[in-house]
Amino acid sequence: MTNFRITILGSGSAMPTTLHNPPSQLIELNNKLFMIDCGEGTQLQMRKFKARMSKLHSVFISHLHGDHIFGLPGLLSTLSLLGRTSDLNIYAHKEIDFLINPFLTYMGKHITFKINVIPLNPESEEILFENQSIKISSFPLKHRIDTNGFLFEEKKSASHIIRDMIDYHNIPFNLIHGIKRGEDYITPDGEVIKNELLTIPGTPSKKYAYCSDTAYAPEIVHYIKKADLLYHEATFAESESKRAEETYHSTAGQAAQIAKLAEVKKLVIGHYSSRYYELGVLLKEAILIFPETELASEGKIFEL
Repeated sequence: MTNFRITILGSGSAMPTTLHNPPSQLIELNNKLFMIDCGEGTQLQMRKFKARMSKLHSVFISHLHGDHIFGLPGLLSTLSLLGRTSDLNIYAHKEIDFLINPFLTYMGKHITFKINVIPLNPESEEILFENQSIKISSFPLKHRIDTNGFLFEEKKSASHIIRDMIDYHNIPFNLIHGIKRGEDYITPDGEVIKNELLTIPGTPSKKYAYCSDTAYAPEIVHYIKKADLLYHEATFAESESKRAEETYHSTAGQAAQIAKLAEVKKLVIGHYSSRYYELGVLLKEAILIFPETELASEGKIFEL
């Protein structure tokens, strides 16, 4: 089983405070390090929490509001100072060129690696990255500008062979791969040996869903159904529901309602408005609807 770990680097929102950093998270999966959003000061948070910048595989930007992107130039510059040579993929809406192109012009020949900007589709679900063990996809959210959520999935592993049973039935080596995929074994005499007698089920799939800035949007539920962990913005308390509606953000109660509808295992709320010095009111409102709720906080790690 691979490590599947989410580290919160920033859990605040647009207005800077001394309590929370702007939004950013690290996802460690299958020995790869992915970043979601890159608010101001993100690289300092990586240093603070001892994240290895050299391991960074890709960056996923949910949308182009400043609190989610203003940390990118500094991070890219530091990666170059560290001598990075491998490409860095940045998944973001195509308008991010307004930030990336001036940076590349300014850095000129001093940047040591290539930056690939892969445009997000703001209208529909899309697979962004996939290999044998993991899959990363995006889906549309409901905000003032084009905004996407992300789903990180560790795929179910192949079944594990019961070696004693393989030896007992003298099963040829060239059939082992098919048995691991779920096939039965048919003996030379025509007897069918059921797969469940020959294998132990593999590790089940694990899913982490990230829902950045978004108004209450039940239409996203099918994208995140039964996720093991859901991060959903909870910018406001219910007393500010009108403000949430006007700014296309969610209340803590609305985030909890999405978690309940999606039948997720655990909810983490974040993206707190700067007006909240004490977050108990947000947590209380969410727990009343979805008891398995926790607060995001800088440096907090969630293991799947």
